[in-house]
Amino acid sequence: MGRHSLPDAYAPEERGDASPRRRRRTIAIATLLVLAVATGTGVAVKGGLLSFSESCEDSAVHLSLAASPDIAPAVRAIAEEALANEVRSDGHCLDVDVVARDSYKVADALAGGGEAPDFQVWLPDSDLWLDRAEGLGTGIPISPSDSVASSPVSLAMVPSASQRLGWPKKTYSWAGVVTAALTSDKVRLGAADPARSATGLLALTSIAASSGQQGGDSDTRVAETAKVLAERMSDSDAQVLETLARSGSGAEEGNPKRNQAVLISEQAAFTHNAEAAGSGRLNLFYPKDGTPLLDYPYTLVDKEKLTLAQSRAALRFMTLLNDTDSRAVFARYGFRPAGGEAENAVVTAAGGKSPQPYAASAAEAPSAKDLQEMLGMWTITVQSARLTTVVDASGSMSTPVPGRGQSRMDVTKESLIQALTQFTADDEIGLWEFATTLDGKKDYRKLMPTRRLGDPAQGGSTHREKLAAAFAGLQPVPGGATGLYDTTLASYKEAQSSYLKGKFNALVILTDGSDQDEDGISRSALVAELKELADPERPVPIIAIAVGPDADREEVAEIARITGGDGYEVSDPAEIQAVILQAIMTAGQNGRAAQE
Repeated sequence: MGRHSLPDAYAPEERGDASPRRRRRTIAIATLLVLAVATGTGVAVKGGLLSFSESCEDSAVHLSLAASPDIAPAVRAIAEEALANEVRSDGHCLDVDVVARDSYKVADALAGGGEAPDFQVWLPDSDLWLDRAEGLGTGIPISPSDSVASSPVSLAMVPSASQRLGWPKKTYSWAGVVTAALTSDKVRLGAADPARSATGLLALTSIAASSGQQGGDSDTRVAETAKVLAERMSDSDAQVLETLARSGSGAEEGNPKRNQAVLISEQAAFTHNAEAAGSGRLNLFYPKDGTPLLDYPYTLVDKEKLTLAQSRAALRFMTLLNDTDSRAVFARYGFRPAGGEAENAVVTAAGGKSPQPYAASAAEAPSAKDLQEMLGMWTITVQSARLTTVVDASGSMSTPVPGRGQSRMDVTKESLIQALTQFTADDEIGLWEFATTLDGKKDYRKLMPTRRLGDPAQGGSTHREKLAAAFAGLQPVPGGATGLYDTTLASYKEAQSSYLKGKFNALVILTDGSDQDEDGISRSALVAELKELADPERPVPIIAIAVGPDADREEVAEIARITGGDGYEVSDPAEIQAVILQAIMTAGQNGRAAQE
């Protein structure tokens, strides 16, 4: 790239194939920055800020850009070349510091609010992280724009395995190639955790859509596939590649810890093959029902807090990433253009070969709803749950439920016992009850520890049976009021301190009223404490269920959302069973509920 100044009053030209949502995002960021051009240029001219004679060292505009680890090296190379060539914005050199950050971690941090991030631009590997980052709209705001590169998700295999499946002449659907891989001489197939990897989630969603086209019980087939993938699941895309057989030797390919096939992006295969040789190289299957794209959307973070110079520099760098020279850099690192057009040199180096349909149009991007449902299925099907159930035992729980002939507590107990049947022996569930001064000065009492339902208990029974009996024994405390805040804080602290990796950890709180403990912690203090305690690396979402007309759903929802959970309302306690399962799925959809 030669030396440039600022021809950047316009955003990159829209692609004809952009989705409506993407076009709206493009317009939003373009409008913001064009307004900055219109209002800022006059100010800059009057103030003498458009000096083109200053050295880069004296006049540079500094930006920090958090990029997905796979694309960070390419973006860093472009940024370093731009600084070396004195590419300018409003006469100021661009100095962009590119840091590699996992997209799921950035999304969760932005959704949770908290401290301001140390970067102004975010480049995740997929559009799907934008929905997670936007969450419930209470986090740090983001302003996404167009993509700067792309890479299709595919199925890679070591040569011996791909040849058994007829590569490259034989083509398959997503469902077909995965089924063939899992049934053909037991090819070991690895993938990244869909809760942490866009590649893993897009692949699993594609498999589900493809299975649906086959008819029959597609949900069961997808669940079975998910269980197989979970057995050989890795934390990240980079770790998936490390599980591959390192050579074609019988000992290496026969090693049960080594995979012969992995779900990865074309770019990941490109990078792997650049360092591999012979039998260590990968071949790629491109399913004929279409490959979804990682799309790398360029995103401003908390734009209202950017200075005028930063806003315009961010736009300048976005246009730079979309120019011809930058596209050549991206290609050298194994990326396709933003539109997904196949480049033969990239495809060949990544392990693609005709007649595999690598140049076919990309599969239609799954909707946010499809992705959420898939994450929910993954959470329910693959991961065991670890739930601490906290039940309101205040006197108001003796209130009759209209038309039922039972009290709120009686119906609640029945619903909890019924819900218990939906969990497996590996799930862990405990029980607390709460009411003011229930246990001395405490508003809460632990009745059952959080343990595996299948664990043996005294008297020859199981923890499940003991827990069901504890549910059945719950009784309202006469005169007891609702000690909600102290109980929430105490139970959250314990649930987080006993957090178990690899499980869905959550706190389920059922209450029929608002906090009534005048001597307890205040609502504002509880909110502050939960914000301090919430940890994306040890997520414990609160699932708060408001039972009956006297409970305040918005109150419990506000508290729950701080932890990545949410609040729910049931007019009839009999609905509790369905709400608990729905809430678990929703928390799984948000992707914040399980960490390895």
